[in-house]
Amino acid sequence: MAFRSFRPRLRAFQSMRGSPPDPGFVADLEFLENRDLDLSIRLGAMLGFNALLITIGTHPVSASPGAPLSLDAASQPLLTLLSLVGLLPIVASCVFALRALMLGEEFDSEGIADDDAARQRLFATFIHSIDVQARYLGLAIRSTLAGGALTMLCWAAILLVKIG
Repeated sequence: MAFRSFRPRLRAFQSMRGSPPDPGFVADLEFLENRDLDLSIRLGAMLGFNALLITIGTHPVSASPGAPLSLDAASQPLLTLLSLVGLLPIVASCVFALRALMLGEEFDSEGIADDDAARQRLFATFIHSIDVQARYLGLAIRSTLAGGALTMLCWAAILLVKIG
């Protein structure tokens, strides 16, 4: 893919916003920026939470022998594999969150003659980006919940084997 400079899009933005910018345009843009920022904060928090869950989820495999949730991979291969399988949805959640964070609001200004059309394209691009980020956040949340549930079920199985 060839490098495309951001300069033409900046010039189109500067042209359409006017001098000074229309207050309605600024209000709409701030509204969209706040929603985008809110999603970015939530996605960052989801990544941090997932990192904690992955660390906690590896506990049975990395715990000292004799610990209540420790596993011996050689003698308990099924529980060891189940313990690690429970982490896969959490890893998928991280991929969804990272994908959402990497989205941009790229709009193509070529072929646009007037400022109203450029504003419309800018807002449509921004809204599309926000919608995709929200969809990925929803997928990340569901994946994290599934991975957490699988991990808890595995821990319950480990404790049942140790107790029984």
